[in-house]
Amino acid sequence: MNAKSAISKEIFAPHDERMLGAVQVKRRTKKKIPFLATGGQGEYLTYICLSVMCFSICSVTNKKPAQASITKVKQFEGSTSFVRRTQWMLEQLRQVNGIDPNRDSPEFDLLFENTFDQWVANTASEKCTFFQVLHNTCQRYLTDKKPEFINCQSKIMGGNSILHSAADSVTSAVQKASQALNERGERLGRAEEKTEELKNSAQQFAETAHKVRFWQDK
Repeated sequence: MNAKSAISKEIFAPHDERMLGAVQVKRRTKKKIPFLATGGQGEYLTYICLSVMCFSICSVTNKKPAQASITKVKQFEGSTSFVRRTQWMLEQLRQVNGIDPNRDSPEFDLLFENTFDQWVANTASEKCTFFQVLHNTCQRYLTDKKPEFINCQSKIMGGNSILHSAADSVTSAVQKASQALNERGERLGRAEEKTEELKNSAQQFAETAHKVRFWQDK
């Protein structure tokens, strides 16, 4: 089981949360640690995770309201378990900064109501995938006060995203299947017409042959 699957199972599943995406990160700038803050837990890996919690069905709307959140999860050196750290509601996210819209870059910033973090993802592609899921989740679960996405590549926001590509693939497959059915229907239609023509010709031939035999008998 990879780290992200383990995080989903260990951190989110027990609380009826579904993890939508995660990205392994490091800080671009180290936070200042107070002089007296000694005896830390050593090195660790950090993951920024996006999850959604579904609640019971509302009797009035008959819909299942959902609450999305962003959670910082850590795994300390020498441990196989994960620890949930800071968590923000998705509504608290104010800005997502991709740093450079012209190239694949692992750097990004997240601005919340009460904090600002500068991160470097494990890889640029991992950051891109997380941004696509984050953008789609914001569009789906936030009705107003959606965060601003700046300095992001077009494939994150538009038609080249993974989600849009998947949708385009499905649409293309449906169109091809529909075209094949139409072509098959046309072929069947032409075959039926040809069969009807042959049937009429055979009937006419039979009638003519009968008339010829009738006059010959006379």
